Amino acid sequence: MKALMLGNKAVARGLYEAGCCFISSYPGTPSTEVTEEAAKYPEIYCEWAPNEKVAMEAAFGACLAGKRAFCAMKHVGLNVAADPLYTMSYTGVNAGLVIVVADDPGMHSSQNEQDSRHHAIASKVPMLEPADSSEAIEYTKLAYEISETFDTPVIIKMCTRIAHSQSVVETGARIVPTKAYEKNIAKYVMMPGNAKKRHPVVEERTRKLAAYAETAPVNRVEMGDTKLGVITSSTAYQYTKEVFGDNCSVLKLGMVNPLPVQLIKDFAAKVDKLVVVEELDPIIETHCKALGLEVSGKDIFPMEDEFSQSLVAKLLNDTATDSIGLSEPIPPRPPVMCAGCPHRGLFYTLSKHKCTVLGDIGCYTLGAVAPLSAMEMTLCMGASVSAIHGFNKAAGEEAARKTVAVIGDSTFMHSGMTGLANIAYNQSNSTVIILDNSITGMTGHQQNPTTGLNLRGDPAGKIDLESLCRAMGFARVRVVDPYDLKACGEAVREELDVHEPSVIISRRPCALLKYVKHKPPVKVNPDKCRGCKSCMRIGCPAISMKNKKAVIDNTLCVGCGVCTQMCAFDAFETAE
Repeated sequence: MKALMLGNKAVARGLYEAGCCFISSYPGTPSTEVTEEAAKYPEIYCEWAPNEKVAMEAAFGACLAGKRAFCAMKHVGLNVAADPLYTMSYTGVNAGLVIVVADDPGMHSSQNEQDSRHHAIASKVPMLEPADSSEAIEYTKLAYEISETFDTPVIIKMCTRIAHSQSVVETGARIVPTKAYEKNIAKYVMMPGNAKKRHPVVEERTRKLAAYAETAPVNRVEMGDTKLGVITSSTAYQYTKEVFGDNCSVLKLGMVNPLPVQLIKDFAAKVDKLVVVEELDPIIETHCKALGLEVSGKDIFPMEDEFSQSLVAKLLNDTATDSIGLSEPIPPRPPVMCAGCPHRGLFYTLSKHKCTVLGDIGCYTLGAVAPLSAMEMTLCMGASVSAIHGFNKAAGEEAARKTVAVIGDSTFMHSGMTGLANIAYNQSNSTVIILDNSITGMTGHQQNPTTGLNLRGDPAGKIDLESLCRAMGFARVRVVDPYDLKACGEAVREELDVHEPSVIISRRPCALLKYVKHKPPVKVNPDKCRGCKSCMRIGCPAISMKNKKAVIDNTLCVGCGVCTQMCAFDAFETAE
């Protein structure tokens, strides 16, 4: 049966058809939908894990038990899961184990650009890279065959454009192979003596995979005009074909680690000029140059940002593709926290008190933008809690009385707990604020260990943040409602004044959750409004100025009441 599918949905379909039985992932754009779509198949057990390392280790345990397993993450998530990945390369698998990593060229929703092919090369794990949804299904099924044939985990590299674009796929039936678990200490217990013996196995496997890459069906030659030969993969392949059609010859690589040798040499011998078109780092280009080939690549194309048809046409074909332009430029629209966002009141309080705020990864990172401008550092998941300890130890007590860390509930469960343990253990005078909006907000409202629901919305174990923080050694743990500016101000002042570690939990559900009931919107009494713009300081998109008076967009306002607490003239009233 034919269907139109997003790339991520196609991967999920491939998992279903390949007989995958166990999925553990951590949400991260642009990978999230793979697991969400797979969860629609009742035959597959699916879960959100606290972080990517746990997800990959859980998936390994499932494959060890004899069931085909899977985990998904975004590119920075693979950094977190690198520890088990590199050792799983040594142990190999029992049933097949497939990992999706979704890169984000252009940093649409990420803190860095990263080329995950480096992880595949360094861990010596094969990597496939589909270029459309049809290949996403087929490569997923093939990945399990490679995994079990070569006794290795297999990585499928997605990217934003492939994950979130649609193309036609052909669906098939589900087949569920299983394997029995067999005790094998030499293979699965990676203490030094055993690991030393497994390394030669990995190297021999790599040689066999390289030989397989020479004739693998996912690596194909499309001969056209031989004046130009392009070696490419993924979205860069699509852009190349759109620009040139048959006016060039193409070696399309679906297996990007290990890369073939003779296939590339033979292709190079058939063309007059050889060019590698690849996003981000020159992985294929470096491989070609190591083979002694004369090839162009990053001398033409940039090392940063995602490519486009226009870029390929301009840089490689010296032409401009037809495009529709606007008569006038669109005014910039900076990202902003939603109307009624529970984080707004807390960030306003921190900005008002001129706090140094060490931030973390989540939608609350928008606290760094104007007009709140209340965040001064964001590094990676959990770094705010670890960093405030080091900052306060280095800067001293006076700095500690003005410095806080902020971290979301899901991010705290992901990797904030160990940093909090470090504060408790090594006793820095640090104040950590957990922004508990009762959901994983940034990636689209996924459940986490603090919500009491699992991936499918069924009742699940629920971690009590207050009890957890106290159990970790914090005597001072308090909960505030971020809609209450007075309570927020008192909590921040009091916890910064004490000379011991403390935790503030700012608790209010995300305003976009379907089950959250809002109050009626507020309106502005123009007779009372003085046009002082105090209400504009919270950056709420529901508030604007018109004719020197504040106005409320009642289609956006959720009646949170934060603006009413800021008005000295009682100009805000409940709308009828």
